Amino acid sequence: MTITADVNSPYAARDKELRDRALVRGWLYIVLLVLFALVMVGGATRMTGSGLSITEWKPIHGVIPPLNEAEWQEEFLKYQQIPQYEKINKGMSLEEFKTIFWWEWAHRFLARGVGFLVAVPLLLFWLTGRLERGLKPRLVCLLALGGLQGAVGWWMVASGLTERVSVSQYRLAIHLTFACIIIMAVAYIARGLAIYSQQAAGRAEQRFAGIMVLLVLIQIYLGALVAGLHAGLSYNTWPLMDGAVIPGDLFVIEPAWRNLFENPKTVQFVHRMFAYGVLLIALWHAVAMMRALPGTTHSRRAWVLVALVLCQAAIGVGTLLAQAHIHWALLHQAFAIVVLIFATAHWRATKSAYPLPTQIAVRS
Repeated sequence: MTITADVNSPYAARDKELRDRALVRGWLYIVLLVLFALVMVGGATRMTGSGLSITEWKPIHGVIPPLNEAEWQEEFLKYQQIPQYEKINKGMSLEEFKTIFWWEWAHRFLARGVGFLVAVPLLLFWLTGRLERGLKPRLVCLLALGGLQGAVGWWMVASGLTERVSVSQYRLAIHLTFACIIIMAVAYIARGLAIYSQQAAGRAEQRFAGIMVLLVLIQIYLGALVAGLHAGLSYNTWPLMDGAVIPGDLFVIEPAWRNLFENPKTVQFVHRMFAYGVLLIALWHAVAMMRALPGTTHSRRAWVLVALVLCQAAIGVGTLLAQAHIHWALLHQAFAIVVLIFATAHWRATKSAYPLPTQIAVRS
């Protein structure tokens, strides 16, 4: 006698939902990896001074680079009209221009690629019925955030095309922070689709984990201000700064609040102090989690987060002592994104997974 499974049974439906979730989760992890690469290429673009080499925003036509010598000369001529060329790169050769052009073009090309990587599979999953109802608005919002980020990127570039020789540190920090928010959203949604082996943590522990994510995001924002002001190129000593624990001349600009965003010395000092604070609060979070949920995966993850924050702090010190050498600076940026992704996944894992559309009560 042949026994066939009932494809309409709730168990079969649940298996299909789990397979669909695995596909969607795998896709989101690929998106996360490409977003990581995008941020790193963006960091290299900034570090090589390439961000202003393309002076126009052409979302569609801009995917095609110059194809002949005349087109290269046309692009070079446009670059020669902006202050960065006149005050910093005047006299550079066409070959030198091509080097900075390719960095910025690669960054924009990768950004467009991420848009397709999100939009096309999203449409296919939607049309084939693999998306749960609750996921659809989340993923549509994710796609919209990506489009908005493209506009924010051009808004940032535009700040360096008329009067400045580099982009505004305010806009740079917003651009990077917005990218991090998108990364957080992808990691949060993907982690919620996983199969959880541990019960949810308490509400207090969940809130504390969420606070850790916010603190890491703020620290990345402060780091972007440091990068935008090239503040890492000065006061390259540790643990003292300018020969003191608390250096002088932190509030020489009027009004005083502007020092927090425009004074390189103050911005670097705040970034340093906030890093110490993040490390101490991560340690506090791990101890609190260990006491509330001893021996659980939640507690072990909290200690892993402490280790990651400590490693990032050490890389930060190395970057400072190396006077923000490009290799150290990119490593520092990369590990910051790793910490952010892990903190986000840890926060999401303290909660319950997204409920399946088909919830089955299994009797033992």
